[in-house]
Amino acid sequence: MESLHPRIRLFWIAQAAIGAIVVGVVLVAVDRWLRSVPTVALATVVAIGIALGVGYAVRLYQVWQFELQSDALYLERGVVTFVETAVPFVRVQHVDTQFGPIERVLGLSSVVVYTAGSRNADVKIPGLTPDRARDLQDTLRELAVESEVDDAV
Repeated sequence: MESLHPRIRLFWIAQAAIGAIVVGVVLVAVDRWLRSVPTVALATVVAIGIALGVGYAVRLYQVWQFELQSDALYLERGVVTFVETAVPFVRVQHVDTQFGPIERVLGLSSVVVYTAGSRNADVKIPGLTPDRARDLQDTLRELAVESEVDDAV
């Protein structure tokens, strides 16, 4: 099983911090225009949001793993709800790499595997270096093509 790059924790913490700050801004707006919100409550909500985000990021990093098996991409992830996913190569439609602004700053990339079917039609593997993401994308593409040939015979 392969783990994600350790910097993904920083990405997840940044997402949690941004979410906590947005909640703080909403509370400031409520305080200003609707009803008084104590400053201590505002600071506490933001601090708890960031603390929960840090804890969540650390735990998610510990459990997030993936593996290329003989016939499928296998993923394990989740904190509150643990999810195991097997994506048969024959179901792979196409594979993309993507990276947002925070991922670029951290030197990370994600691989998105689009599959045939309507339920959970895509699987994302975050927290990869750009080189590892491109290698994984190429490997998945090759395995999908090989499985189509094997399945057709």
